[in-house]
Amino acid sequence: MRALLSKAPGGPETLVIDDLPDPVPGKGQVLVAVKACAINYPDVLIIEDKYQFKPARPFAPGGEISGVVEALGEGVTSLAVGDRVLGTIGHGGLVEKVVSDAARLYKLPEGRSFEEGSALVLTYGTTIHALLDRGHLKAGQTLLVLGAAGGVGLAAIELGKAFGARVVAAVSSEEKAQAAREAGADVTLVYGRAPFDKDASKALADQFKAALGPNGADVIYDPVGGDYAEPALRSIAWEGRYLVVGFPAGIPRLPLNLTLLKSCDVCGVFWGAFAARDPEANQAHIDHLFRLWAEGKIHPRVTEVFDFADGGAAIAKMAARGAIGKLVVRVAA
Repeated sequence: MRALLSKAPGGPETLVIDDLPDPVPGKGQVLVAVKACAINYPDVLIIEDKYQFKPARPFAPGGEISGVVEALGEGVTSLAVGDRVLGTIGHGGLVEKVVSDAARLYKLPEGRSFEEGSALVLTYGTTIHALLDRGHLKAGQTLLVLGAAGGVGLAAIELGKAFGARVVAAVSSEEKAQAAREAGADVTLVYGRAPFDKDASKALADQFKAALGPNGADVIYDPVGGDYAEPALRSIAWEGRYLVVGFPAGIPRLPLNLTLLKSCDVCGVFWGAFAARDPEANQAHIDHLFRLWAEGKIHPRVTEVFDFADGGAAIAKMAARGAIGKLVVRVAA
């Protein structure tokens, strides 16, 4: 089978297509013929050895897939050969065939494309855990979403609206603001590009406060980090919750006196660890997502599809923060 492999640490240009033996499913596993693989920011980090996990090389990036079950390992009864499936596998998805634990796969609903299916679980799974378990978001509260036109950002807008929140979406261009509005954002604002000096940081804080209103944000969803974090924190409501989701703009240093003045919480969001530690709670969230998907309240937004040979270009676009919605690599027709 063909695979897009990282053989040495580096950027997307270092990835190469090579042949590997077809994998064989073990006990509790299934073999999936991969049809589509969504790209996420961890794919940028993992090939540079900057992610939490450092797989042995050679390995393929890509943690979110859809495809067709080709073979079953011992003891698998939840799936059958020929089932259309989607799921997360950590890494290794940019291949023609992959082995996964059956428990990490879900049946792709009829009428949904492989591209849509590959773009669901990681972004929406992260976000529903963030908003409900860590942010305790309630109907009528105000949610500020940074990086609101990316995969997790659009998921946060949709889920925020599904849970009855007022959503303020912050983005870096008018094109991205339009995408946020189409996803249901009540208010959008366009911020400048970091780095910010002291005056620019204060101006951004004022911009957030003006968009949010006098009470501030009950929950802040931050998948961006960097110089955007402190101005956002300055706009939080009394006893608000600041959700730390990711750092493509850099790891920020927050002045903790702000948490005292607002009596607010800064909460880490590590969905992968949550899913491993509490699989029943995670399954309940996934079931909830499938219901919302069926009801038309969430829509994985695949904005660009790349050929398998161009998988590195998809990761490069993600690294440049140029993506709106989800980028997907079509591995096979």
